Amino acid sequence: MSSEFPVLVLGGGCFWCTEAVFLGVRGVVEVQSGYANGQVEEPSYEQVCTGETGHNEVVRVTYDPSRVSVRQLLGIFFATHDPTTLNRQGNDVGTQYRSAIYFTQPEQERVARELITELEQARLFGAPIVTEVLPLSAYWPAEDYHQDYYARHPAQGYCAYVIGPKISKFRRQFAELLKPDASA
Repeated sequence: MSSEFPVLVLGGGCFWCTEAVFLGVRGVVEVQSGYANGQVEEPSYEQVCTGETGHNEVVRVTYDPSRVSVRQLLGIFFATHDPTTLNRQGNDVGTQYRSAIYFTQPEQERVARELITELEQARLFGAPIVTEVLPLSAYWPAEDYHQDYYARHPAQGYCAYVIGPKISKFRRQFAELLKPDASA
């Protein structure tokens, strides 16, 4: 079913955080945590964590463009992570946590570059945006225990103190884009 819809791959730090946000977006058909654009086939989490495989922790977002646009998805992406820190999101440090947009369609690249230009001109972040914008060259799903992590472990420390506030921020800023069942 989801193969009929476009895919956009986003790296915004820890994939648990990014996945939890995008699962609540109207028009998002599927979100899968994984690893992108590295040199090792079928990498493990442990391999990616070394920072030596070139992979990035990402989410693969499959979406219905009749319900949510690329620009809206990227607006959420930029609002829910820091695109100005190279190879880092909060306490997560390493190349596997770099800010990235891996496009699968030319329109996604165009919209990403236009939005980055607009955000930089507006000086919204107070520092240059370091988000890489590249074609998706490789993607591997993360292990099963990483999928739907926040939904399965909301009281776990990292989930409660890092992911929970990101979801709250998303819900406040993008209420019009919430799935009906995601507003709670």
